[in-house]
Amino acid sequence: MIWLTWRQHRGEALTAFAVLAVLSAILLAVGLPMHASFNHDIVQCIDGSAVDREVCSTNLAVFEKSSGFATAILTLLNVLPFLIGALIGAPLLARELETGTWQLAWTQAVPRMRWLVVKVVALVTLTVVLTGAFAALITWFRQPLDALYGRNELDGFDVEGLVPAGYGLFAFALGAAAGGVLRRSIPAFTASLLAFVAVRATVASMLRPHYQPPLTLVENIDAGSHGIEIGTGNRADWTLDEGFADATGQRLTRTDINSFDDMARNAGVNLTTYMHNHDIQRWVDYHPASRFWDFQYIEAGIFVGLAAILLALVIWRVKRRAL
Repeated sequence: MIWLTWRQHRGEALTAFAVLAVLSAILLAVGLPMHASFNHDIVQCIDGSAVDREVCSTNLAVFEKSSGFATAILTLLNVLPFLIGALIGAPLLARELETGTWQLAWTQAVPRMRWLVVKVVALVTLTVVLTGAFAALITWFRQPLDALYGRNELDGFDVEGLVPAGYGLFAFALGAAAGGVLRRSIPAFTASLLAFVAVRATVASMLRPHYQPPLTLVENIDAGSHGIEIGTGNRADWTLDEGFADATGQRLTRTDINSFDDMARNAGVNLTTYMHNHDIQRWVDYHPASRFWDFQYIEAGIFVGLAAILLALVIWRVKRRAL
């Protein structure tokens, strides 16, 4: 059965390996100069050992501009775990059903359940290996970017750690389930893409910010300062929302904030002095960078759980019904 599984799915497997090989070459070509630039010009700026802060500011600006291409690459690579999983999973049942070979495959000496379980275990292992290699490659590539910006944004969190394997398994299970229902590989791949995007977007926007209660930082505004900066002071933290609150802690609306300029001008003081005198505070809701792995475990668990449910339905359908 292992040999048969390889024979039937070697095209998809070799395609996935080829994509990873090409991706590795691209990321190495882009990543090695980026790592060298970071180690030469930036490390001493973020660890506090640099003396000339003006040079650091210039180097950081240059590095951020040059790393824009890298960020664009990582945004596009969000889809790769799906491609790996669905490319392997969609033909699992759909290929047998659309060609009619299921009638032969499931009436031989190997029972249909053994046929299915061996295939699922082998292909799930392949999916985990490929998506794990992808995550390891991206984690190396993003090391300088992680040090500067953290790993909680979409181009970091979604392509590092454990979640790419979870996404890949979910895509595999979606493809297999869609193939069993639609009986065609290409429609199954298309349907699983739509479902994958919908679930990923829902989890990222509606569930992920609430895996743990966010922390809130509240600070007073210094009188006479030339600007009002809102933030935790740590680039690696994930800022959810920010704004201003009055002395009672009531958060102010955008209209309230816009009116402060006129009030300060009428009072003959600058904006920060006016806000300080009226006990206006700035607040930030955020998740600290240290929660990265907690969130990774939670989200990977969600997608592995969804994949397990879908695969259980696939096994039940094959066991209970003659397709």
